[in-house]
Amino acid sequence: MKFTLTGALLAATALSSAPAFADEVIFAHGANPGNPRYAAAEMFADLVPACTGGETTVNVAASATMGNDVEMLTSVAGGVIQMSANSQGPLAQIVPEAGMLGLPFLFEDLPTVWSVLDGEVGEMLDQKAQNAGLKILTFWDNGIRHVSHTSKNVPTPADLQGMQIRTPSDETTIAAFEALGASPAPLAWSELPTALQSGVFEGQENPLTNIYSAKLHEITPYITLTGHKYESTPVVASMVWWSGLDESTQACIQGAAEQAGWYQRGLSLSQGKSLRETMEAEGATFAEVEDRQAFIDATAGVYDQYEGQYGDLIGALREATQ
Repeated sequence: MKFTLTGALLAATALSSAPAFADEVIFAHGANPGNPRYAAAEMFADLVPACTGGETTVNVAASATMGNDVEMLTSVAGGVIQMSANSQGPLAQIVPEAGMLGLPFLFEDLPTVWSVLDGEVGEMLDQKAQNAGLKILTFWDNGIRHVSHTSKNVPTPADLQGMQIRTPSDETTIAAFEALGASPAPLAWSELPTALQSGVFEGQENPLTNIYSAKLHEITPYITLTGHKYESTPVVASMVWWSGLDESTQACIQGAAEQAGWYQRGLSLSQGKSLRETMEAEGATFAEVEDRQAFIDATAGVYDQYEGQYGDLIGALREATQ
């Protein structure tokens, strides 16, 4: 399954008949209660009225009520809704460079990621996004990801051979699992629990916070701490709407997104460390990878695949993560 946004963006633009008003912001995301993204969105909704003197309110549309990530991003780019805390894969369909953040085994830990995203790399991605009708306000966190399976742990690359695994609509994730010998396929996050329960997939990959908040450890209780890649949560705004705001309102919304982002990042970091014990108590079986270098070597070709197109960015990312 492959998602494309070009046609959808044009359709969304045509459907957007009413202008966006600064006094009401629709802020859509796909997370459920208990997820750091959900909590941060609620915080953002409290901060914006406070710094605009009540002149701007935020209507949070959570749990994919405005569609999946691709549909929400399309609605933002088309001006149908104002903002979304979205996902890296769909953004990479508009800003391909964003997909390079998900190269396998690029980041060792979350603080390193944040320093990269809050620097020149984040600014460059924002400029690319603006050319496509999106303003990246900040990057929230979607964690360093691990593999969960219905019936076994996967501590070696050989254990992934032939595995039917769900991924987000992210080319680098798909390429990494193909390199490991698995059979990856993208599917919307909201459809994942049903697909796992029906046996369409043997497993999936996500940070522990997402696995736990969606109760995926009850369906796929074998969790291997592969740490194979990182994914961001880009917080994006409609460029048409954003450009129409006065400077003080822009500063308020930008600051609120960043403040809520640090709260979200902190939750993501702390939950990533504490959830293993909680999930084990609820029946999950954890395993470490036996040889991290074996996974790195098996996926090295993914870098070669993108080097010709994004060599400068890949070089900058490698240098920033050393």
